[in-house]
Amino acid sequence: MPGVVLNIIIAALVCWILFITIDIIFRLPEKGGVSGANAIGTTIAADKGSLNGGCMMGNIVCSPDASAGTLLAACGVFVAGIPGGLLAALLVYIGNRICHDPGYAGTTGAFCATFLIAGFGLIGIPADAFIAGMVIAILTIQGVSHPYASRLLTKLWKVRA
Repeated sequence: MPGVVLNIIIAALVCWILFITIDIIFRLPEKGGVSGANAIGTTIAADKGSLNGGCMMGNIVCSPDASAGTLLAACGVFVAGIPGGLLAALLVYIGNRICHDPGYAGTTGAFCATFLIAGFGLIGIPADAFIAGMVIAILTIQGVSHPYASRLLTKLWKVRA
């Protein structure tokens, strides 16, 4: 049992770093890229959060971004190995186009996560740990505290700039 918990903790950290890094590289904290993201960002900013971090959180909610891509890739790898993860990346790409998302953060997240998860599988951390880990990673950004999470995302965004 301790091995399972440790695997999930490692997977959560890896997923968190992966999806936050990709979203920042794709400039999601800069502004809302899809319908609804600006509304979420301004609402979070009005609640003593940060507008930039709120916009990134809005993008996460409103379109398949790197967090959704990573979670779907974990499910795909769990079900069908690397081909399943690549199919997940294709589905995320289609979802981005349906949302009129101008970027490719979700597709990139799914693609990178596919090979990252497959690689960790070779050293004994299974894909199902990454499913649980990604849910935990998403909850730390979207579920714990919008004001604090948005300020943390803005600080990470400023390191990039």
